[in-house]
Amino acid sequence: MNLSKSEIERVRRRIAPNIRNTPLLTCLYFDEMVGGDIIFKCENFQKTGSFKIRGASNAVSKLQQSANNALFTAHSSGNHGQALAAAARRVNAEAIIVMPQNAPRVKVEAVKHYGGQVVMCKANLEEREKTCKTVMKETGAVFIPPYDSIDIIEGQSTCAAELLQEEKNFDYILTPVGGGGLLSGSVLAAKALHPSTTVIGCEPAGADDAYQSMKMKKRIPQKSPKTVADGLRTSLGKHNFRVLIENNTQILTVSETEILDALRQVYERMKIVIEPSCAVPVAVLLKYKELFAGKKTGVILSGGNVDLQVFFNDLDKKITA
Repeated sequence: MNLSKSEIERVRRRIAPNIRNTPLLTCLYFDEMVGGDIIFKCENFQKTGSFKIRGASNAVSKLQQSANNALFTAHSSGNHGQALAAAARRVNAEAIIVMPQNAPRVKVEAVKHYGGQVVMCKANLEEREKTCKTVMKETGAVFIPPYDSIDIIEGQSTCAAELLQEEKNFDYILTPVGGGGLLSGSVLAAKALHPSTTVIGCEPAGADDAYQSMKMKKRIPQKSPKTVADGLRTSLGKHNFRVLIENNTQILTVSETEILDALRQVYERMKIVIEPSCAVPVAVLLKYKELFAGKKTGVILSGGNVDLQVFFNDLDKKITA
């Protein structure tokens, strides 16, 4: 699979009414920690709180052009669900989102806020897919995959495309990898717009199916992921894996301690809210800083949908102690 510059531009025009061109931030602290030029692409400021609105908007818009679909469905730990509910509402359609029982409360409530109907299921991929198929059979809803779709990959490519067109001559771009929509889209965007830029996938060691898949040269399903990065617990998609294999994409992993430490440093130094999944590329940046020293690196902060009630509950305990 390839995307040309003109194809990416068409996707950008198609989804433009649904998204915002998110800001780029720099932080002297991280520049000095790494010894390089670091630029953060802040999808945590995106509509619905993550990059997922890009892919969902592209998929819904293309389907609406070919048929007047009134009901969509997907399984999601939260961000894709929010995005699909919002994209469906924009075209006066409805969305039924299958969500695992361990999905963050804030993401469940957000799906409902955007007009989506939530159906809960057990917290594993098999149950998510099974429940989603039941919804499709009972309601006739059209399935919009969270990542394993050419339409989704096209939409997600626009994030890196914006980064590459606003800032020139990146040596590296770092993105988190779960299902692989953002990573594969970023790989294709870099290939089309700035082939000398290397895109690296960043993954929790406790959910390293992408790393294992690239190592073994075959897609290895995710089994019993153990990571605080709830958005990265899914298995790498077939379309996504093909893009990564075709482009020999490197995957780097980090521990839970490294993820949480990166999360804390972003909060303390940049004063912005990010979720654990998008702290993973920051953790990679810090762990492998010799790789990025003296280089220009873009880091995609993929989302900011954090359950702040957990934070405030902990704060209340300290106040009342």
